[in-house]
Order: sequence, then structure tokens, then C-alpha cells
Amino acid sequence: MRIVENASYRPATTEWAIEAKGIVKVFGKHRAVDGVDLAIRKGTVYGFLGPNGAGKTTVIRVLATLLKPDGGSARIFGHDLSKEGDKIRSRISLTGQYASIDEDLTGLENLIMMARLMGYGRKEAKVRARELLTAFGLEAAAKRQVKNYSGGMRRRIDIAASIVVTPDLLFLDEPTAGLDPRSRNQVWDIIRALISEGTTVMLTTQYLDEADQLADRIAVINKGKIIAEGTSSELKASVGTGTLNIRLVETEDRPRAMEILKKKLAVPVHMGSDSASLTAQINDSFRVADALSELSHKRIAVSDFSFGRPSLDEVFLTLTGHAAEHEAEPEEGVS
Repeated sequence: MRIVENASYRPATTEWAIEAKGIVKVFGKHRAVDGVDLAIRKGTVYGFLGPNGAGKTTVIRVLATLLKPDGGSARIFGHDLSKEGDKIRSRISLTGQYASIDEDLTGLENLIMMARLMGYGRKEAKVRARELLTAFGLEAAAKRQVKNYSGGMRRRIDIAASIVVTPDLLFLDEPTAGLDPRSRNQVWDIIRALISEGTTVMLTTQYLDEADQLADRIAVINKGKIIAEGTSSELKASVGTGTLNIRLVETEDRPRAMEILKKKLAVPVHMGSDSASLTAQINDSFRVADALSELSHKRIAVSDFSFGRPSLDEVFLTLTGHAAEHEAEPEEGVS
């Protein structure tokens, strides 16, 4: 897969692609971003997780120079966000939650147009467009109008348009939202190929397995503030060494079961993704046996349970208080 133009391999370094301190963005009375600090190394994937309205998209738009921050400072590859916007824009690209290509044009026409806008000559633009169509598995659909593409094809053509000239930093805002598993895997392969050539990626997502698969480090944002940051393993370890998942036979037993588990486990207990499940992070396996015994004593039937290492979904639930939601984040102003 050849998706990088005029780029030799650039290994990851300890230099920073993004350094942000105290970023603030306010819409009316709503503080959408409230003092965000970031440090993202070159040549890595940085996952940015949060529930709907947490401020993920707003942070991306600020760092991509589309919104002016109301407080704080940032440097992108050493360039001051407030003073060197043109230099920053020459090194970055943004693929948002929604496709930005012209649906009435064909895939080939879209990429040629983008290449021409980026300074390619007529002949070179056609060559680059066909290279990208081939690399993204869209060669057979090159002359089809984009409005007739599937959701997965639209996302691929949108990312292709973002890297006609390969950016040093690519912002991907919910790149696989709404895609089927096969299309998601194709987008993941594209991201991996970009990283192998040295591009830095800042990825917002609510698909926690996506962050687990791709991200070198992950930040969790909630209500405009970063509440946790680290590798996937570090985040999992931060909420406990073990996760207890319990499914009840009768859904009406959940309130009583929740109180019993809180008392016996001595840790917070959360409602699961359905009306019959409960989950808790716990380090003491002896307490698990005691809690299950007490449920049985109180005639609360358990259909199944598991105890093991927490998943990133369970980390997210513990940190934010609710499960991830696979929906687009509201626009700024209600972010």
C-alpha cells in the first residue's frame, strides 16, 4: 500500500508534535474545554477518548487552527498556535466526522481537484490521484460519483483527500463512526501505514477497541477536562487489577444485588450495558467469593459471572461514570 508522497521512513523520536498547556474554549456560558494539557510525541498515534459532549472535537478544532482558544497556549512542531497558524497549517491535515469531499464528483475527480489545489501540475495530479485510489482499494470505483459510494468507501476517499500531500500531523475525528467491521479494519490498516512512514496521528474515537488497537498513548476527557492519561495498560491498571462482571437471572433483582455487592466488595459498583448486569473493579479476589455467596444467601440468582483483567471499556465506565456512546459529538456551542 503506497499512500505517502515523497516521504522516506522517519522513525519515531522523543520530539513533540503537540505541546499544549491549559487550553480553554468557551461558547457563551458553556466551558467546552477547561484547561487541557497535551504532550504528543512525533510518529505516534495518540488516542483521545471521551463521552458525547466531552470536548474532543473542540480540542481538535483548536489545535487544527479552526477555532481560536480563549485561554492557554500550544505549539505544533514548535510553532506557536497563536502566532504561526500558516506554518502549522502547512504541516497538518484534518479528517472530520463527516465526509468533506464533493459527492457529485467522482472519486478520481475529487482527488485530482484536491491535488491541483495543493499545487500539483495537471499530469502529476492525475498520477497522485490514481496512486491513492489504488492504495485505498478504490480503483474500481474511480469513475463513480461519490454519492454512490458506501459508508466505508466515503471514509476512505475522505482520508485519501486528506493526505494528497502527506501531512506531518493528521487529526482523525471519529474516522470509523458508523462503519461495519470490515470497513473499520480497512481504515485501521490505512492509519498503520501512515504511522509506519512517520506521520503523527491524533485520533478521537468512542470505539474503545480502536484506541486499544492503534494508540500508543490515550487521554480520557470528560466535561472539558482530561481525567486520565497513559498507555492502554496503564489506564487498565489504574482502575484495579481485576474486573467482576455479573449477570442476574431476574432484572428486578439488580437494585438489591447492587447494594449487596457494594457492601461486600467495598468498591463502587456500576450498572452494566443491559438491565441485568453489574460490574466492579476490585483487587481482592477473596471478596468476590464472599459477595457471590451472599447473593446466593439472599436468593438472588446469577446466570453467569466473570473475573479478570479490566477492559478499556470498563476503564472508560469507571472514569466517566457511563459507557462509551458510538455517536457523533455535538457541534461546538453544545459540545
